[in-house]
Amino acid sequence: MNFDFTEEQTMIKDSVSRFVRDEYDFDTRRSIIESDDGISRKFWTMFAELGWLSVPFAEEYGGFGGSVEDIAAVMEELGKGIVVEPYASTVVVFGGLLSASDNSALKEEVIPTVIDGSCMGSFACVEAQSRYELSDVATTAVAADGGYTINGEKTVVANGGTANKFVVSARTSGGQFDRDGVSLFLVDASTAGVDVKSYKMMDGLSAATVTFKDVVVTESQLLNAAGEGMALIDQVMPQILMALSAEALGIMATLNTLTVEYTKVRQQFDTPISSFQALQHRMVDTFMACEQTKSMLYRGLCQAGEDDPEALSKSVHALKATVARYGRLVGEEAIQIHGGIGMTDELNVGHYVKRLMMINVSFGDGDFHQKKFNQLAYSA
Repeated sequence: MNFDFTEEQTMIKDSVSRFVRDEYDFDTRRSIIESDDGISRKFWTMFAELGWLSVPFAEEYGGFGGSVEDIAAVMEELGKGIVVEPYASTVVVFGGLLSASDNSALKEEVIPTVIDGSCMGSFACVEAQSRYELSDVATTAVAADGGYTINGEKTVVANGGTANKFVVSARTSGGQFDRDGVSLFLVDASTAGVDVKSYKMMDGLSAATVTFKDVVVTESQLLNAAGEGMALIDQVMPQILMALSAEALGIMATLNTLTVEYTKVRQQFDTPISSFQALQHRMVDTFMACEQTKSMLYRGLCQAGEDDPEALSKSVHALKATVARYGRLVGEEAIQIHGGIGMTDELNVGHYVKRLMMINVSFGDGDFHQKKFNQLAYSA
């Protein structure tokens, strides 16, 4: 089996890698986080000009027509720079839902604006009581006058403060915990009744609490048939989890490299601490953690091209659980081997670790995905 990147994937990967190396150093990232928007619109425009925003979209909308492997290649390199611009939330999540929707008119209208960088989108799906179960939806969309009126509140909406469009999950029928009856609507952030309260998360990225009060939408803003939103979410979720895991892999690999380099210059007893066998063993453990995570990611990517949704679901649940387990190992070892300096805000190590921690709780933590994997593995 060939795990080498194609020529096109290598070009994209190298392009992102050069950007991170030449344009996105740690001090630049910190200054972006401290800005009002918390992102660089200059860099976002650059992403569009370089074609990165077009990667997963079909050619008929002006996209690259790429696969989940192409997305993973981009996300891994963005992870190495812990890039704060909303590639995952806008292109992978928001864009993925749009691409998979049945609403051709919406796709023709919105996808080109994502590709050219004028649209930043986010998926408003999490509620205070829902934890990781996206079918636990208390937000309602009541049919009225040929459309719907949305009421409810969404929390931890990634990039909610700078997003100008949201895909919103709302219940059009059924009980709060029913999978059936959840609908997905495209809502403009400027719509009357939409209130956005933005804040910073622990990793420096922005999120928001978005409240919908008597927000009027039309049937044309539905992504697919009313009440069938969970089917669309289930279809796109493997791509989302693999993209986040690829970002985590890039972070883990960078942490491992930074830690090895530090042990070569840190002196103790007049010798580099890299010569200590106990530390060598620990660094081998973190290297193997990265390799095992990569293997799990590649397994999922290979199965994404096969027509076996259950096998793919098992693989991505196992992948996300692996990222949680080994991400914590690599992060903790990086901080411990760096010593006290590893805890400081001035060193980049802690920032990588905090992003890993946030990836762990995005769309389900390790325990959640381990449970989902067990249910699938032992249900047969």
